[in-house]
Amino acid sequence: MKEFLGIGGYTREPEGYLSPQHLIFVSCLILSMIALAILLGLRNKGRGDAEKNRTLIVTAILMDAIEIFKIAVMLYRSDDPTSWQNHLPLFLCSIQLITIPLAAFAKGRLREAALDFVLIFGLLGAVLGTVGAGQNYNAYPVLSLDNVASGLTHCISGFAALYIGLSGLASMKKRNVWITFTILGFFCIAAYVANITMDTNYMFLMAGDGTPYDILYNLVGGSPILYPLAVVVLFLVYIIAFYSVFFLVRRKKSKNS
Repeated sequence: MKEFLGIGGYTREPEGYLSPQHLIFVSCLILSMIALAILLGLRNKGRGDAEKNRTLIVTAILMDAIEIFKIAVMLYRSDDPTSWQNHLPLFLCSIQLITIPLAAFAKGRLREAALDFVLIFGLLGAVLGTVGAGQNYNAYPVLSLDNVASGLTHCISGFAALYIGLSGLASMKKRNVWITFTILGFFCIAAYVANITMDTNYMFLMAGDGTPYDILYNLVGGSPILYPLAVVVLFLVYIIAFYSVFFLVRRKKSKNS
């Protein structure tokens, strides 16, 4: 158990990014995520809002509990009193630690916007945080707290997105688009401030760190101004594209029905 938790340091060598162990592990997580989302989403589709929401409540509690446990162990095993600076919820995927509980417990337009935000970014975060997490799988063994907990929370986020879509919880109202942009904008600003004051790399706004963001980083020649701007623009383009596709599909469905 100490070896799994990394207490005293891992004695095993990391298997590496895109190694067979990495790909098998994340494939199992993603397949489980999709299967559960389809099962529960379709089962609850015709049920009332309260029944649909019970699954989201369990999802929110489970995701936050795993993340809190992971952070607690990481802080315990670290000798650096400033290590907490690396565990703030300021990554794109970490926003779901807040938006999924909001989707489960909030009311009104805030809940609608939180549901939409989870739908838009949940699945993307699940893929980037498992298949694309080169920085983690090059640093830690596959079966370790760092990768198992991270894989679980990212796939819970993806599950929530698929479940919201399949169960019919998403509203995707145009009047709430600005709230989605505001949530993202707030976290981008907070992440950038943290990066320049604490020498961190939240939202990967400073460098790619072995993730697919490296492609964008190399395209702009590692510019400290162009790169973070390009990352934020990429987020905004993704939101606009997601809404456009969603409305297009909804329009076609309404015409066919």
